[in-house]
Amino acid sequence: MQNKTKSPLLLILFSAALYGISIPISKAFVAEINPIILAGLLYLGAFIGLQVLGFFRKTPANENRLEKADLKWLAGAVVVGGILGPVSLLFGLARLSGFSTSILLNLEGLATALFAIFIFKEYSGKRFWFALLCMTLAGILVSWDSAQGSFDITGLFLVMFAMACWGLDNNFTRKISNKGAVDIAKIKGLFAGTFNLAIGIGLGLLPQINSSLFFAVLMGALSYGLSLVLFIKTLEIWGAARTGAFFSAAPFIGAVLSIIFLNEALKWNMLPAVALMVIGVWLIAKEKHSHLHFHGPLSHVHEHYHNSEHRHEHARRRNKSQ
Repeated sequence: MQNKTKSPLLLILFSAALYGISIPISKAFVAEINPIILAGLLYLGAFIGLQVLGFFRKTPANENRLEKADLKWLAGAVVVGGILGPVSLLFGLARLSGFSTSILLNLEGLATALFAIFIFKEYSGKRFWFALLCMTLAGILVSWDSAQGSFDITGLFLVMFAMACWGLDNNFTRKISNKGAVDIAKIKGLFAGTFNLAIGIGLGLLPQINSSLFFAVLMGALSYGLSLVLFIKTLEIWGAARTGAFFSAAPFIGAVLSIIFLNEALKWNMLPAVALMVIGVWLIAKEKHSHLHFHGPLSHVHEHYHNSEHRHEHARRRNKSQ
């Protein structure tokens, strides 16, 4: 009984740490690798990692397969979540600190809920709107550059745009989330990675072939591929609420690691920004109709909860899969 309690905790914390460390490492890479090329390498790395793990993972016999009707949702998820989102994030990361970018990753959950409310007509309560205020203020604070005495609006906009893309991606992916999350993640990784890399090479952005390219692929395999697999395993044991709560530590892990490994100074605006973001995350988690999300190879799938005001229909869900 003791092992069953500790094992999923270790799995989800390792999953969160793997994803959290991707931001400070990407910050180091983006100085020498163009964001478009880097996004392609990360995605292809995730695909390769998931493909290798697939040799050791048996596909459940009752797992649903993608159908023709699912392709529009998958294509939308690949475009906004696999191409536009990560490229925008990495360009924003080049302008902002690793700490600030890590904290801003929490806005993805907010974007997910906003699209669910305004496009997919889902319910929202008072806590959500207060969370929106807290997280918006936090975003403004972390974009302040005290050395220059100004806000980096461009960097903030790029990261917020990336979170909006992933929020829309979450809602698209939810439509097909019962069709095999790992397979969906591999498809995203393959197509998005190939597309971004092809565009980058076509624009002449490929840097000199060196060890950094290899380590970028390796990071994609670990921080997005392996992290997703560990998340899924924990999800099957704990369910969505507890798993999502522990995985929400990932952005904060990235923020701490940015200070440690990138030697980023702890500035006056960081602590109140973190406090506001924590309050916002907590309020969204406590919302009656909350959306929990997680990352595959920069892909996102989430489960959601039901109350009497839930307004949309669902395909019949099996077990606790994505």
